[in-house]
Amino acid sequence: MSTSSTASATADPATPAPRTTGRQKLVLVLLLGAQFMVAVDFSILNVALPAVGEGLGFSLAHLQWIATSFALAAAGFTLLFGRVADLVGRKRLFVGGMVVLGLSSVLGGIATSPEVLLTARVLQGLATAAVTPAGLALLTTAFAEGPLRERALGLNGALMSAGFTAGAVLGGLLTDLLSWRWAFFVNVPVAVLVVALAPSVITESRPAGRPKLDLPGAAAVTGGLLLLVHGLTRAGETGWTTPATLAPLLAGAVLLTGFWFIEKRAAAPLVPVHILRRRSVVWGNTTGLIAFVTETSLVFLLTLYLQEVLGRSPLATGLAFGVLGAGTVTGGLLGGRAVGRFGNRRAIVLGGTVQAAATLSLVALGTSDGWIALLLVASFVGGVGNMLMIVGFMVTATSGLPDTEQGLATGLATMTQQVGIALGIPVMSAVVTARTGTGTGPAAVLSGVSAAILVNSALVLAGALLAGAFLGRPGSRTPAGRVGPGTGDAGAAG
Repeated sequence: MSTSSTASATADPATPAPRTTGRQKLVLVLLLGAQFMVAVDFSILNVALPAVGEGLGFSLAHLQWIATSFALAAAGFTLLFGRVADLVGRKRLFVGGMVVLGLSSVLGGIATSPEVLLTARVLQGLATAAVTPAGLALLTTAFAEGPLRERALGLNGALMSAGFTAGAVLGGLLTDLLSWRWAFFVNVPVAVLVVALAPSVITESRPAGRPKLDLPGAAAVTGGLLLLVHGLTRAGETGWTTPATLAPLLAGAVLLTGFWFIEKRAAAPLVPVHILRRRSVVWGNTTGLIAFVTETSLVFLLTLYLQEVLGRSPLATGLAFGVLGAGTVTGGLLGGRAVGRFGNRRAIVLGGTVQAAATLSLVALGTSDGWIALLLVASFVGGVGNMLMIVGFMVTATSGLPDTEQGLATGLATMTQQVGIALGIPVMSAVVTARTGTGTGPAAVLSGVSAAILVNSALVLAGALLAGAFLGRPGSRTPAGRVGPGTGDAGAAG
């Protein structure tokens, strides 16, 4: 019997649905507010990059490092900090990360040189690498596995994805109405509020034991991820065959391969090999990677379309993404229910299919303003589908594990998310560049964007099909979202 049918067939209608306590609601508001803020930071400066470059003297070639420096630090150190959270306490690392995020935002807002600004962005990325896995681990341990956790993860996924699109809207508004510096300052009051309230609202969470930190494994995985993201970023700038691209990609692959062998032999591994072998972890995170790569890069592609093909302003571009944000919020609100009713696997397949179809329709975009309607409708529908995938991924990748391993699971899930965000734009930018070649003008840009949209849609569909093929077998899902022995939907070892 399929996981989804078992879930609905065995649920006891007489059993009252669990309710969220008042304290849990406060925890939820604080953690989701912090996660939304760090998601906003991924994209809030994207629309403002030209204004930042003009204000501080960045050359056009180096402008993208304002975004890349943040992404490198956030993606490269997430898994390490997920483990550190288990060692020093998740609440302690969460609050400390919020302090660093607030201070680095002040530094970025008052920066007077490129060096100071890039330092602030790296510190923001490191703070994000600490806050996100620690906050997600606090969230999963605050809610028992089942409907409440699925609902909380659905809201978390919705706000994380909505935060990415809201960052584009907010960045355009603040830059046009005030200054790009407010893209940094806007973080400060949120950070102060979270730091003030979190110690009394959030309960500390950490494993009973305190294993040693796996320094060789930490160095290998952090260095490998940094080199991988750097190489893919260079691919978007210089192409896939240049030494500047191939050298870091090869070195990153070597380090990540070495990480696997280090973990097999480590006395206290950063990520135990038995977790890396779980089908739910492997294919759940694969699905999540594809979901984040495709949706965040679609924002980049549609930015090119709106500004370079239709000639829209940065502010108008940012506002257009408000529709995508509405779709992701809607999908997040529906995601927990979809997982509870259909099971993780079917929710992922349904979401991926919807997102792929909506994205594919954007291939029809033309050079007149009349195509805006299609862009808005497809963005909304695709956002709903994308969020179903993300909620299914989060539930799958963190289910069936004890609280002692939640820091590891959420660290992996968060790393997947941030690597996906960091990789999406370089990969799709390389597709656009390969298609347009030396061509310029709206028609050439549209040709490149259409090719990348086609690749984007195919990638989403492939992710949905992989989830359908490799998740959910064998085993079944027990009532209230609990995972029974041998469950493939959320916890199979495979």
